[in-house]
Amino acid sequence: MILVIYLTIVNILAFILYGIDKKKAEKNKFRISEASLITIAVLGGSIGAFLGMKVFHHKTKKKKFTVTVPLFAVLLVICSIYLLYQNYHIVVTEYEYKADTEMKIVQISDLHNQLFGIKQKTLLNKIKDCEPDIIVVTGDAVDRNHTCYQFTKEFFKGAVEIAPVYYVTGNHEVWLDQGEFAGFLSEIESYGVHFMDGKTETFDDIIIAGAANNSNVTDYGWENDERLKILLSHEPERHEQYESTGADIVFTGHIHGGQIIIPGKGGLLSPDFEFFPKLYEGEHQVGNMTMYISRGMGNSLLPVRINDYPEIVVLNIRQ
Repeated sequence: MILVIYLTIVNILAFILYGIDKKKAEKNKFRISEASLITIAVLGGSIGAFLGMKVFHHKTKKKKFTVTVPLFAVLLVICSIYLLYQNYHIVVTEYEYKADTEMKIVQISDLHNQLFGIKQKTLLNKIKDCEPDIIVVTGDAVDRNHTCYQFTKEFFKGAVEIAPVYYVTGNHEVWLDQGEFAGFLSEIESYGVHFMDGKTETFDDIIIAGAANNSNVTDYGWENDERLKILLSHEPERHEQYESTGADIVFTGHIHGGQIIIPGKGGLLSPDFEFFPKLYEGEHQVGNMTMYISRGMGNSLLPVRINDYPEIVVLNIRQ
């Protein structure tokens, strides 16, 4: 969303500046420099600049504008299509886990208020097609920097109509205004969302626990329980703590796949400014525990993803 908002604003601004400069030229007033008009086109406002040239009949006889602005407009269109596809093309990654029970779990992580279709229909339809028994949401559903509770509420409202939803917080929820966040939690719980920070819920053959992002992992009282133990958390770097609980499976996110995945090298940068983090996506064995790291849906440090499509994780637990 940040990329879309930026491009919208900079192109509107470019169009306005070309119009203002045309008016100033007609009245022989102090002008906006040509360097400034070219710069805003180069910085992503080339479509607005091109429209400004045509609508206001401005700079249409100067080669530096008639060549530069259309060239960057074409490049902007190509790059925008590529980057929007990278940011909004949702992929489904499936894993299998052998156990004495059967369940299909869909994991959604790091939504960060990202909007996937009207009322999140694109994302929700993808989840529905997976036919999950439960949906787990592993933190950063809301973003601290461009907070929009409404987008996230629409996701949760639609998700609970597909399957039971279990949600734990990430670092961004911890950084939010806690009064506003409490109101948000109260509303989504009224939809039927299970808020799992520090809590445990049981099925016939499975126990699900949630680790709060701002506290150490606790004793869930399941050490002598023979049922399959599933832990929901946010940050994969805490894997040693997760293993110490006796969890069989843990779902995490947080790293966003490194935002840019370089073939042969992996994810470029974690939200904690670690270059090429080892744990950035996929299935990992930690002792007797299996950890699944989602690349997530939204963005963190950078407003774009490259070679790192938004990801729905599906875990098929089978006998």
